[in-house]
Amino acid sequence: MFSSCVGGYSFTGASISADTTTFSVDQFINRASIVQPMLAPELTLALINKVNSGTNLKSVNDDADVSFKGTIITYTIMPVSIQGDDMAAKNRLTISVKVTCINQKDKKKNFEQVFSRFKDYDSSLSLTDVEEALIKQINEELVEDIFNKAFVNW
Repeated sequence: MFSSCVGGYSFTGASISADTTTFSVDQFINRASIVQPMLAPELTLALINKVNSGTNLKSVNDDADVSFKGTIITYTIMPVSIQGDDMAAKNRLTISVKVTCINQKDKKKNFEQVFSRFKDYDSSLSLTDVEEALIKQINEELVEDIFNKAFVNW
């Protein structure tokens, strides 16, 4: 009555060939004009955790079947939603990362792409008050986008 699917799909919708067994994620490099010190290590760890939880792939340091490299290229705060008195009602934190994914088992799945996400926050709040929560939310969305591009065939 029950059947299992071996080496092709996971409950996350990931489509991975049976001969793909390992992955690696190099530490993201922060090249943004504003460097938030914890962003690169947190983004790197979030991607590792997502691949670990969303696939059956084993994390390795070298010679991975699927490898990721990333560079944070944008970390900006800009006013949005300008009110009548030329004051911003909201500010926007935007993070963009350039990711290279090399799939040794399926070269058609190789890519180099910029992923960008943002969150708005009330301008009456200081960035330091909301930065940690915003980064966490943006990282989750970026990692989901990267994971989907690498492993999910939509």
